[in-house]
Amino acid sequence: MPDESRVAGLPLTGERTTPGVIVENYWFRRHEAAYLAASDWLGRAGRVLEAGLGEGYGAGLLTARGNTVVGVDYDTTATSHARRRYPAIGVVRGNVVALPFRPASFDAVVSMQVVEHLWDQPRYVAESARVLRPDGVLVLSTPNRLTFSPGYDPASGPPANPFHTREFSGPELADLLSPRFPDITRYGLHHGPRLCALDRQLQRGYGQDLVTAQLATPAANWPEGLLDTVASVTTDDFTLTTGDTDTALDLIYVSRKPSP
Repeated sequence: MPDESRVAGLPLTGERTTPGVIVENYWFRRHEAAYLAASDWLGRAGRVLEAGLGEGYGAGLLTARGNTVVGVDYDTTATSHARRRYPAIGVVRGNVVALPFRPASFDAVVSMQVVEHLWDQPRYVAESARVLRPDGVLVLSTPNRLTFSPGYDPASGPPANPFHTREFSGPELADLLSPRFPDITRYGLHHGPRLCALDRQLQRGYGQDLVTAQLATPAANWPEGLLDTVASVTTDDFTLTTGDTDTALDLIYVSRKPSP
């Protein structure tokens, strides 16, 4: 298996999803599916902020739709990488709980897989609302606690994932957003038919579904065939519904900032 500890000078942390890494293809495609949906919802929204830029591929997708995209991230390695790889994006180093922008600066804020990492989550929501113009759109995603950490009780302490401070169920995420964004459309991202079939196949062969099989051991020790399965995943393998978000893999909530 090739050494994929770095991509174009960007170290892989095991948490920041990066394109072009075979062993991370499942996670990348899962996140990319959410960005593609956001891109369709927003269209040419105008001036878009990505709060929590990461590697930059999501902002790149939003830029390709004709938007002017500014990405903010606190990690200097990530911002340096994004400037080199995605020159059409305006990249700013900053803190998403103290955004370095004037009020009503953006037509949309997109923030994917970020809120679960933060210590001051209400302030992050307030800052997202502050920089949005009236009637501007927020698109936010996060892992669904009920499926990402099944059986975990938030009252027992922090999540098992050392990068996360607090994970959310659907109602918990709505409670966080509703003081600033009362009108929310709730989507859940799920495995589509092919991945559901693969889950059943892996359960029969290994006693684990696709996600559990990837996390059970380092990629170098994956059972035969799992790498090829992971490499085959595409964005078309995921579906979005407004139905049962309790069983969703990821929660994707879309809201407009109320007009005065």
